[in-house]
Amino acid sequence: MTLRDDQVERYSRQILLPQVGGKGQEKLLAGKVLVIGAGGLGSPVAAYLAGAGVGTLGLVDSDAVDLTNLHRQILYTTNDIGQQKTAAAKARLQLANPDVKIITHALRLTSDNIMSVIKDYDIIVDGSDNFPTRYLVNDACVLAGKSLVHGAFFRFEGQAMVIKPHEGPCYRCLFAEPPPPGAVPSCQEAGVLGALAGVIGLIQATETLKFILGIGELLVGKLIIFNALEMNFRRIKVPKDDNCPICGKNPTVTKLIDYEWFCGLSPAGQLKKEAQ
Repeated sequence: MTLRDDQVERYSRQILLPQVGGKGQEKLLAGKVLVIGAGGLGSPVAAYLAGAGVGTLGLVDSDAVDLTNLHRQILYTTNDIGQQKTAAAKARLQLANPDVKIITHALRLTSDNIMSVIKDYDIIVDGSDNFPTRYLVNDACVLAGKSLVHGAFFRFEGQAMVIKPHEGPCYRCLFAEPPPPGAVPSCQEAGVLGALAGVIGLIQATETLKFILGIGELLVGKLIIFNALEMNFRRIKVPKDDNCPICGKNPTVTKLIDYEWFCGLSPAGQLKKEAQ
C-alpha cells in the first residue's frame, strides 16, 4: 500500500511518530476492527479509530438514538434521535474520514450469529452495556482466537483490559461468574457521568491502535480502573486462571451457550451452535 499525498497530510502528525511512520500508517489503513456497541464507549472508540485511519470499521448495535444518549454518545446529535445508531454513526464517521470503510451490523449479537460477525475482523472492541453480551463476546473471541479490548463503566468508575486468547487471562478469569440479577443496576437505573465513557473509550481506542501497530505494552493481564471522583488510575494484575472454563487447561465450555440463562435472566439454558 502506498500512501496518497492527501493521506500523508491527513495523518502527518501521527506519521511523525517514530513508532508509527509511513509503514505504521499503512498497517492502520489495512486494519479491520469490530466495535460492539455504538453507544457511550463505542462512540469515542469509533471516532478516534476512524480519525487515525483504521481502514475498516464494523459497528454492531440494534438500538435507535434516544435523547438520553446524547450526554455521552458523542457520534450523535439531536437531529439523529429516532434513527438507527449504526446508520447515524456511519454517516458521521464517513464525513470525518472518507478513507474508512464502515460496515454496519444493525442486530443484537447472539450465540447463533456472533461467529459469522466477528470472523473477518483483526480485533474486537467490546463496548456493550450488559453482562450476557460481555460473556458472549469473551467466549466467542476465545473460541475464535480473536483479540478483544474490554471496557465498562458505572456511575463514576470505569475499567479496561485487553484479552489475547491463550496468551493472557480472559473476562471469565477476571469474573468467573456474573453478578446475581439486579445486583448491579444499569446506567438507566443508577446514572453515569457522561465524560467517564469518553475516558474509558479512549483507553480502548489507544489499546486497539497499539495492537494494530504492534507497539508498546498492551493491557494483557492488567486491568485499568479509573475513578473519576478521585481522578485516580489503578492498574491491577489479573492472573490467568488455569481452571477457567473457557481458556483454562481443561476447558468445559467448548460451545457458545445461552448467556441470558447463564446470567440468570432467562429460566432455561441450552447449548447453542458449536463455534466453528
